[in-house]
Amino acid sequence: MKNAIVSIVLGCAVAVSATAYAAGDTDNMNTAGGAQQGADVKNDMSHGEVKKVDNAAGKLTIKHGPLKNLDMEAMTMVFKVKDPAMLSQVKVGDKIDFVAEEIDGALTVTKLQKQ
Repeated sequence: MKNAIVSIVLGCAVAVSATAYAAGDTDNMNTAGGAQQGADVKNDMSHGEVKKVDNAAGKLTIKHGPLKNLDMEAMTMVFKVKDPAMLSQVKVGDKIDFVAEEIDGALTVTKLQKQ
């Protein structure tokens, strides 16, 4: 009888320990929420001001705030545009929201809208 009680107690202790370990071991799990968070960061619009429009080169110079998806701090820099029609949507001094991505090694504005 004594051995049976000891076996039951040890079995319960092992079961509880395994359950607690499994519940706490989520560090390396890929969850849908984590994937969604990554997608949200990529699609977050950055804010900026158009400093120059270069139609011939297909580029915009933008003074911008932090670019979270590219891990860049605020600065003024030149970007290619994915669609040349974007250049006709803005002029120097316009406040814009935009998404920039690295495409084929070049920082490129992929989405653009005036504020």
